[in-house]
Amino acid sequence: MAEPDPKDSPGAATQDDGGLQGLAAELTARVPQLLEGTRSVGTGLELRSTLDRICATAAELTHARYGAIGVVDEPGDSLSDFVTHGVPDEVAHAIGRPPDGRTGLLGALIRDPVPIRLNDLSADPRSAGFPRSHPRMRTFLGVPIRVRGDVFGNLYVAEKRCGAPFDDDDLHMLSVLATEAGIAIGHARTYEAARQRERWIDGSVAVTTALLSGGDAEDALTVVAEQARRLAGSAAGIVLLPAEEGGLEIVAGAGDQPSTSLGVIIPAHSPVVAALRRGEAVFVDDAATDPRVITRLADRFGPQMLLPLSSGGRVLGALSILRKRGERPFTESERTLATQFAAQAALALKVAETQRDRERLAVYEDRDRIARDLHDLVIQRLFATGMMLERAQRRSAVPGVQAGVGRAVDELDVTIQEIRTAIFALQQEPAEAPSGLRTRVLREINMAAVPLGFKPTHRFLGPVDSLVGELTGKNLIAALREALSNVFRHARASHVEVSVDATAVLPDGRDAVRLCVADDGVGIPDSGRRSGLRNLARRAESLGGASRYGPGEEGAGTTVVWEAPL
Repeated sequence: MAEPDPKDSPGAATQDDGGLQGLAAELTARVPQLLEGTRSVGTGLELRSTLDRICATAAELTHARYGAIGVVDEPGDSLSDFVTHGVPDEVAHAIGRPPDGRTGLLGALIRDPVPIRLNDLSADPRSAGFPRSHPRMRTFLGVPIRVRGDVFGNLYVAEKRCGAPFDDDDLHMLSVLATEAGIAIGHARTYEAARQRERWIDGSVAVTTALLSGGDAEDALTVVAEQARRLAGSAAGIVLLPAEEGGLEIVAGAGDQPSTSLGVIIPAHSPVVAALRRGEAVFVDDAATDPRVITRLADRFGPQMLLPLSSGGRVLGALSILRKRGERPFTESERTLATQFAAQAALALKVAETQRDRERLAVYEDRDRIARDLHDLVIQRLFATGMMLERAQRRSAVPGVQAGVGRAVDELDVTIQEIRTAIFALQQEPAEAPSGLRTRVLREINMAAVPLGFKPTHRFLGPVDSLVGELTGKNLIAALREALSNVFRHARASHVEVSVDATAVLPDGRDAVRLCVADDGVGIPDSGRRSGLRNLARRAESLGGASRYGPGEEGAGTTVVWEAPL
């Protein structure tokens, strides 16, 4: 007699029913968690915080020790961002550079965006292995993040806490989460793109204000370079104008060492110059290896944008924006925004040039009018007065009167000669004197009012224009620009005060100028980048001065003090 099949026994049926009921109960318990997770993912528009929430929610829902999300770049062949959850900061630092998604299992997910579930990650032939210090991972689950057919990235979890492999329920929940994550990333990208466009527009307004303020042309071009560098998040911004020998000369720059490249001429036979002269933009992924770039200046840089400053079919110059070697190339949207910025800057250059020509013409006309009045009226009257005095001299019989009248006639002759010399000088082209330091400080304050939404207050102590030397003045303006940039990027302030004190004294007794920028914002966080503040310190130290920062009065806001010898 055959033994009964265990599957047909009542006890077995009860056991299976209990297993199904347990699974259903687990799913029912996890549905609110899933809904809460998707809601938390959908909140917020800052892309980085959105990615952090996605990773944490994915790991929590699947009971995974580690979670990660890779965001695909615009070309769709590598990762532009990689965010992890569960990996300690010191371990991430020891691992080094995050994966770029060009090789290995992550690269396979990008090339073929379908779900992947592995019980042993190391046994898969697509796995490229882990770098040193990487946490041990065995089980793996990855799903693509899609929105309307477009792949935004991939969502990964690894090393399930209970030691079991990821199951269909984990895959289903991760897929649902990936759908919500795709929507959140899409919203965040749209928001970031809008903010980026707004920043570039504000930068264009600042450049236009600088160029049309009637100040020093060199300072205005430096503003163009600085705004382009800041908006593109690059290492350097450079403005080039046509050189007499036919190439392009670097006339203004912004970066760590902008002065070292001033005066460098890119020769006319350079393919880059030829393209720029035709009004064509040139985009380079690696300036050090691209054969079109023939200057040694590019050896220190990687990705580069070279944009013509053209308006009305006329190329006025070029704008170069460079990133450091090894950094990511400029995206398509960044190229588009930078090209529009260059076109706006070129238009502002042309309008400023026309405005300066108009102002110069008005000066010429006024000087010509003054010269005519001096010649036709003043000199003629003086000449007539001299003739009357000579007649009176001849008629007088008093020797003292004759001598006194003679001296008066001689003085009139000298005066007529001096006026004729002044008339000759008025007919010459006026020398263009550079703007004083006070004017340049006020120009920076007016430009900062655009992104801040209000105008900073200002205060001057001592004869700033006459005491502060040219080199110190240029560095002070650059320091002021950097300090104001930090305020409107980070401080969220409602009031800013700028003071320039030309009567300050350094600890060693040397006379100095002191720049102080104080705001009522949120203050400087304990952690974060300090590159702008380090730039301020380097500028001051190169002149024998110093720079410091800290909380403002009563511990609120931030005060930055920059000082250097006169």
